[in-house]
Amino acid sequence: MTREYQPPTVWTEPADDGSTFAKTNRPISGATHKQDLPQGAHPLQLHSMGTPNGQKVTIMLEELLALGVTEAEYDAHLISIGDGDQFSSGFVSINPNSKIPALLDCSGDKPLRVFESGNILLYLAEKFGHFLPTNIAERTETLNWLFWLQGSAPYLGGGFGHFYHYAPHKIEYAINRFTMETKRQLDVLDKQLADKPFIAGNEYSIADIAIWPWYGNLVLGRAYDAAEFIDAASYTHVQRWAKEIAARPAVQRGRIVNRTNGEPGEALAERYSAADIDAVLALKE
Repeated sequence: MTREYQPPTVWTEPADDGSTFAKTNRPISGATHKQDLPQGAHPLQLHSMGTPNGQKVTIMLEELLALGVTEAEYDAHLISIGDGDQFSSGFVSINPNSKIPALLDCSGDKPLRVFESGNILLYLAEKFGHFLPTNIAERTETLNWLFWLQGSAPYLGGGFGHFYHYAPHKIEYAINRFTMETKRQLDVLDKQLADKPFIAGNEYSIADIAIWPWYGNLVLGRAYDAAEFIDAASYTHVQRWAKEIAARPAVQRGRIVNRTNGEPGEALAERYSAADIDAVLALKE
C-alpha cells in the first residue's frame, strides 16, 4: 500500500507521473497548436485511433459497406493521442472535447461534425437505416444498451484498465474497486445474453457494435492482459457472443483500422479504401 495521500487545500497540476497516458491529460480544454486536418476523397472523414471507442465507428462503417451501402465509404485519418494530435486546432474544431473519434460528414451543403462514439453510431444508423430497429420497443431496448455502454465503459477503461495495467504504481484499493465493478458489468452482460443471441435481442445492432470492442476484446484476452485475472472464461454467454461477433468479416476489418501496433495483419494506421484493409489482412494468410 502507498502512503496515504493528503489533498491540498487547492489542487495544482502534478508533474508527469510516468504513466503511459500522462501527457494526454491536462486540466484545460482547447487547442495547443495550429494544425489543419487532412481531407480525403470520401464524404465521410473519420479522425480517430484504434482504441475501443475508435473501433466502434470503423466496425460500424465496415458493416455498412458489407451491406452494400457505398455512401458509407470513408477515409480514416490517425489521431495519435500520445503525440497530442487531439489538441490541434483542426481536431478541436470538430470535437471541442479533444477525444477520439470524431467524424466530419461532408456529404451535404455544409460539413457536419459528429463527436462522441455512441452518437456517431446513432448518427450513422439513422443516416443509412441499418443496425437500429424502427419498432419503438426494439429501438428503445437497443438504445438502453448503447447508453449502458457509454456509462459503463469508463469504469472498465479509465478505472480497471488504468489502475490494473497502465498506472505506474499498483494501488490495491483502486484495483479491487474497479475489478469488482468490471466483474459486475460482465455479469450483467452474461445474464442478458443467456437467452438472447445479441445484446438487445434477436438482431445484431449498434448495441453489439458499441459493446464488443470493450467487453468482447476483454474476455477474448485482447485487453489489459487481464482475462485470467478477471476469470473471463466463467462468463460463458459473453464468451459465446464475443467469439461470434469477432468472426464477422466487417468486425475483423474494422478493428484493425487506425491501429499502429500489433502482429502482422492486425494494424492499419490509416484507411483510404477497402484495398488498404485487404492488403493488411492478406499478411495473416
